[in-house]
Amino acid sequence: MIDPILTIDEREAINSGRWFSTLSPSLRHDILRCAYVKRFKDNELICARGEPPEEWSACAKGAVRVSSTSISGKQITLTYVEPGIWFGDVAIFDGDRRTHDAYAHGDTTLLSIAKADFKKILATHVELYEAIVRLHARRIRQLYGLVEDLNTLPLRARLAKQLLHLARSYGIPSLSDGHEVRIGLQLAQEELAQLLGASRQRVNQELKSMEREETIRIEAGGLVIRSREALLRIAEADA
Repeated sequence: MIDPILTIDEREAINSGRWFSTLSPSLRHDILRCAYVKRFKDNELICARGEPPEEWSACAKGAVRVSSTSISGKQITLTYVEPGIWFGDVAIFDGDRRTHDAYAHGDTTLLSIAKADFKKILATHVELYEAIVRLHARRIRQLYGLVEDLNTLPLRARLAKQLLHLARSYGIPSLSDGHEVRIGLQLAQEELAQLLGASRQRVNQELKSMEREETIRIEAGGLVIRSREALLRIAEADA
């Protein structure tokens, strides 16, 4: 569904994004001038693997679940695009079709730029080329880090790092206890396990262990981080 106006919180998520905020005012202005708002319900398909790239987008609210389908037909979650993150530029640059499916995770808002407008902005602002290179470099560093963690860190440390990342991206401070942070992104344990390349059973065991240690609390509505310091110690113990 297309809605022409971002809310104040959605606009803040875009403007404060780590990458977007480094662009020049004139480039940010031209990007926002060409942009349109699209809203999706939970689990609604945003784009499908094999489709031609038609737009460049940023998440302004909620999350975008990027997934693929195994040979057996099982859907596997690869990552989540959080508010303030732009995506879809790779397919526009190389002219190939989209490589993965993207679904809304929760009520999700995107700010999108049509492919033709994206190319016009590139032609007008040479700065955007260098900015896109920085964006891709950051993605490559993150990818290498994930591969290294997968091959060198035990599941317990990888889980701690993932929980810290989710707390930074979706953390909601507790009103009753200033030391606690609730993870606002609702993830089933199966989805969390897919992000870590592990089984749901093993992830459940590690979560239960962290709960016994009073590092986290498992609730029906999601996970609560009780001690960031303890998570940091777990994440760095085998680094």
